[in-house]
Amino acid sequence: MTTDPITKMVACNLCTGCGACAGAYPGLIRMVDDPVNGRRPVVAATPNGRAAARGAVALCAGADSDWTTLDRTDAIDADWGPVLAAWEGWAADTEIRHRGSSGGAVTALAAFALDSGLAGGVAHIAARADDPRLNEAVISRDRAGLLRGAGSRYAQASPAETLGRIAADDHPIAFIGKPCDVASTHKAMRGDKALADKIPLTIAIFCAGAPNLNATDRLLDRLGVPKDGTLVDLRYRGQGWPGLMQAEWLDGDGARHRSEGIPYAEGWGRILQAERRWRCRVCADHTGAFADISVGDPWHNPPEGNTNAGRSLIVARTPRGRAFVEAAIAAGVLLAQARGRDVIAAAQPNLKATHGAVWGRRIAMRAMGLAAPRDRGLALFAMWRGLSLRAKLQSVAGTWKRVIRERLWRPVVIEGAE
Repeated sequence: MTTDPITKMVACNLCTGCGACAGAYPGLIRMVDDPVNGRRPVVAATPNGRAAARGAVALCAGADSDWTTLDRTDAIDADWGPVLAAWEGWAADTEIRHRGSSGGAVTALAAFALDSGLAGGVAHIAARADDPRLNEAVISRDRAGLLRGAGSRYAQASPAETLGRIAADDHPIAFIGKPCDVASTHKAMRGDKALADKIPLTIAIFCAGAPNLNATDRLLDRLGVPKDGTLVDLRYRGQGWPGLMQAEWLDGDGARHRSEGIPYAEGWGRILQAERRWRCRVCADHTGAFADISVGDPWHNPPEGNTNAGRSLIVARTPRGRAFVEAAIAAGVLLAQARGRDVIAAAQPNLKATHGAVWGRRIAMRAMGLAAPRDRGLALFAMWRGLSLRAKLQSVAGTWKRVIRERLWRPVVIEGAE
């Protein structure tokens, strides 16, 4: 196995695909869309490439996250990361609310960052125009750009690829990503004050894992998109809460067609989630503990139907995050009501048990000689102890079975790496 540390992260199933390494060292590390293993970095097979990888590994949250750097004061913070305040609400702008995955809060906050002068751009992901199955990292500077990225994208994405562009930009840039993307960005900011000064706000989106490209293709099959059609749009969520999964394509004569819309529960529950990458299954942060603000679905107040007006759960993680949300509410950008700090447990009732299971999965991995992530300062063992006996056994035995069934001891090799 190569001694290059980034390629080793990929080979050992520790890479989250955040793109921070490629963002910091463009030209020497690039991201590749592997249909099975996900969006992963490929290091140039040169001395400069290997040197870049040695520098980039310090940014990687895939193998290690340090929760001791977070300001946590009580049991709620111990479970979820810092929770300074929480709200349930939605974007005052009706189009943003409609286009968003739930209540449009992320897009509304991003637009407020631009309009208030806090940021001159927003780093996020959007569907690639040439292939809507795939995502690209972009920096938007207006409402139209932000709306292009509105709604969930249940596909591999690497928003931290923008770190180099953020560092070189003439303006401060707000950053939006999955919890793992924000965790790597947090590490990069802690190690580079100049970069930290360029990122005035980070927003994390609650995440249950990123499916691979094969899962997207199976979704398209379910939606009835013909193999010879030219895909022009793929919507996973949005246009109501939680929205319908739907695709549009062009036939050979150039006529545009729209598929039926299937419910989120069917698309995610029966098709996409089965292809989450193994690193997602041993993740201990689904709610963005390292962000200034994190946003997710308030499933404790579930929607009626699939396309009604949505609501967002908004969590302030830092003082500047809380101040920004409060300013957005005061400005009328967000319509929101305060909720108790323990609202994440109500909105995402399975996640604490999931975190406990992660401890069992990681122990099983180490027992079988596999590398496993570490989250310093996070009491995963205490969460595991709180599981039922059956759940404890399943977390370990189930991992053994999966390791054997999927041969997870084999090094991951990325298609297109050569």
